[in-house]
Amino acid sequence: MPAIKILICEDSFEKREYLRQLLNGYDSFELVGECATGEEAIAKTPELQPDVVVMDVGLPGISGIESTRKIKETQPLAHIIMYTVYEDDDKLFDSLCAGASGYLLKKTPPHRLLESILEVMDGGSPMSPGIARKVIKYFHQNIGKNKYNLKDHELAVLRYLVEGLPIKAIAAKVFLSEDGVKKNLKNIYLKLHVNCGKEAVAKAVRERIV
Repeated sequence: MPAIKILICEDSFEKREYLRQLLNGYDSFELVGECATGEEAIAKTPELQPDVVVMDVGLPGISGIESTRKIKETQPLAHIIMYTVYEDDDKLFDSLCAGASGYLLKKTPPHRLLESILEVMDGGSPMSPGIARKVIKYFHQNIGKNKYNLKDHELAVLRYLVEGLPIKAIAAKVFLSEDGVKKNLKNIYLKLHVNCGKEAVAKAVRERIV
């Protein structure tokens, strides 16, 4: 099996040196390049064709998140692991939406970082334990919306229904006719497997759909 080609994008010289020494200690990994900025990573990726990019989030200039988005546009097969000190939800979910395959904190033990590189190559999405819990929590909070395949405008109608607005007021809020709102409500009842507005409201509140 050929060695996994890795590109490091990290603005800290000490951290780049640490990663270089770690990766160079194993024949399974080939360090093909190092970058200190997102601009460098974006420019070098097409030439170096890395299998995995270890990407810092807090970079000078273009952020690691935006760099990830740009790299994925031109190199969709590249796996990008965010390697960061940031644990906040915004950076986590922005990174995943940009195309990152994993999200590891810099306090991750060396053996776990190496395992994570192997995992992304095998189709996995490695994350530090606390980060994984955030993703699971988000999934649980939003599972109701996904489960019933409600469209954005249907969610808006349901939200106003939960707030107790009459059909005429809902129509004004969502820029539909009253007949349009009634049609949406029929679709909502069908998707939620309920028979009336009261049942829809009860289910929406119970399952945190809105």
